[in-house]
Amino acid sequence: MKPAGTDMGIVVRAPGGAEALEWGPLDTAAPGPGEVLLAQHAIGVNFLDTYYRTGLYPWPSTPLIPGSEAAGTIEELGAGVGDFAVGDRVAYITTVGAYRTRRVVPADRLVKLPDSIAFDIAASVMLKGLTAQFLATSCFPVKVRDMVLVHAAGGGVGLLLGQWLNAIGATAIGTVGSAGKVASARANGYAHVIDNTREDFVARVQEITKSKGCDVVYDSVGKDTWRGSLKCLKPRGTFVSFGQSSGMITDFKLADLAGGGSLYATRPTLFDYIKTREELKLRAADLFARLAAGDIQSHVGLRLPLREAAEAHRALESRRTIGATVLLT
Repeated sequence: MKPAGTDMGIVVRAPGGAEALEWGPLDTAAPGPGEVLLAQHAIGVNFLDTYYRTGLYPWPSTPLIPGSEAAGTIEELGAGVGDFAVGDRVAYITTVGAYRTRRVVPADRLVKLPDSIAFDIAASVMLKGLTAQFLATSCFPVKVRDMVLVHAAGGGVGLLLGQWLNAIGATAIGTVGSAGKVASARANGYAHVIDNTREDFVARVQEITKSKGCDVVYDSVGKDTWRGSLKCLKPRGTFVSFGQSSGMITDFKLADLAGGGSLYATRPTLFDYIKTREELKLRAADLFARLAAGDIQSHVGLRLPLREAAEAHRALESRRTIGATVLLT
């Protein structure tokens, strides 16, 4: 067993672009009570990481180590940890700190991985897959024959959410930001795919729904799409804003909901839906069961070494990625 000591990882010393991601040595502490030391094999890349890197989200400490999801094996247990053993395959979701080869993690934030789920797949679904899970089952409980609009359908969450909606029996409409993502979205559960570079998504949704509108819109784009999203809803429909890849929404007013027909709006975050260990385990079990059954599959479109995290961020922010991006240690 390698003792706690010096490992490698990515740090950000001041908010900035992808060039702010620095590769270098990091000290790794021994696990304390209720903690485990984890050797990380795969780390997911998400827009959440870019929000922290740029300073859009406040840093918990300086310098920042980005990264919110990873998978690996347990190397050492801290005092009082009884649910896990050295050698267990595990994964986790957090806010920051994952871009490193080893790290200490609270044991109550870990979930055990079924043998059938590889490390890179696990690292690609802890944030994105659990997001799809709570969006479709709890934030707005989607039902058979519901009409659902999903923006960024070719992204990591979008591809998983399309499959999830299809498994439920809903009609999923997806928007994508390039012609190259249309086929991928169609192959992942979307009955209709709208290329935003060529079509007006509001007009197309009205055409698809015969002017009835959608029951719910899942919008992770934000500034560029929110007004159109409201126009795509049927009266008393629900607008779910769960990201802002194009920028934060700054001019939304409650009156906008009245104008659309007594609409509902919510701005959820995954961490409020997995706050307790019990809820984390239940949602992860649902996700892993659907993966095992083949209801959903994770598409990892880009794999890079951890030291090339800057290139992963550039690819993500320029919309060059299809599906998930994973860093390997």
